[in-house]
Amino acid sequence: MTDALSLIVDTATLYFRAYYGVPTTLRDQQGRPVNALHGMLDMLARLIDQYQPAAVVCCRDDDWRPSWRVDLVPSYKTHRVSTAEPADAEQIDDELARQVPWILDCLDAAGICQAGASGYEADDICGTLARRAAARGRRAVVVSGDRDLFQLVADRIQVAYIARGVAKHELVDDAWLQNRYGLRGDQYADLATLRGDPSDGLPGIAGIGEKTAAALLNSYGDLDAIIAAAADPSSRMSAKLRLSIGQADDYLQRARRVVATADVDLPELDDQLYPGRADQERCRRLAEDHNSRGPMNRLLAALGSQPVGG
Repeated sequence: MTDALSLIVDTATLYFRAYYGVPTTLRDQQGRPVNALHGMLDMLARLIDQYQPAAVVCCRDDDWRPSWRVDLVPSYKTHRVSTAEPADAEQIDDELARQVPWILDCLDAAGICQAGASGYEADDICGTLARRAAARGRRAVVVSGDRDLFQLVADRIQVAYIARGVAKHELVDDAWLQNRYGLRGDQYADLATLRGDPSDGLPGIAGIGEKTAAALLNSYGDLDAIIAAAADPSSRMSAKLRLSIGQADDYLQRARRVVATADVDLPELDDQLYPGRADQERCRRLAEDHNSRGPMNRLLAALGSQPVGG
């Protein structure tokens, strides 16, 4: 494995995609669905095989809807809050929720480093670790199906965008963003702030969609310059846009902090990959419990570890 690459994984993106993409006919000895578990292990194995990283971290949503983001924009992810107990829990299918602890156990047994922090989402952890890796001269590939993480793209940071699946994922870099939006990675958070994102409960600005937001950023450079132009009657901006942006100034200042990935005070992580990290007996037992010997062995093979028996 090369010493030049860190693979940083938005864990929930993978297991949600696995749950909805792999048939629920995959079951353990007790008849419980294990499709998300199987799919997660297989997708991770495929990514490790492809990128041959020296380090891997699976990032967790220790807080899927942090209160500080809700304080800034109260509508943030409101539509995804479960009406059942516990309060403020995320709406998630019971059959997927049951599999999440099994997935995390399997990752731990295989020797995959995991990271999370109270009050922060996986996006924040991904961003913190990607910037840390780049600052140390290492390449980072962030695996996610969330476009908001395009904001991380920089000289040493790329995003493996899996919206079309792991097998067909796109490797997003500055050239990709220029071709798609005419923007750099450091402009993407401003695009997302202006455009909004209904899936996160962020309304954006009335009359400003993705194309208009990109055009504004191409003309003015960043959100601060756009706000300044909206306040200047002599600017080239249309009166209609000046009015919309001017009326939304307070929202824009709050939403940009919601969209941006936060810097998290994380400890040093034991994320290096090397043969022998896996707990073979624990992997064997978990594979037996969850009828997942095939996926477990494919992950162990990708990690350079020995397979488990039947």
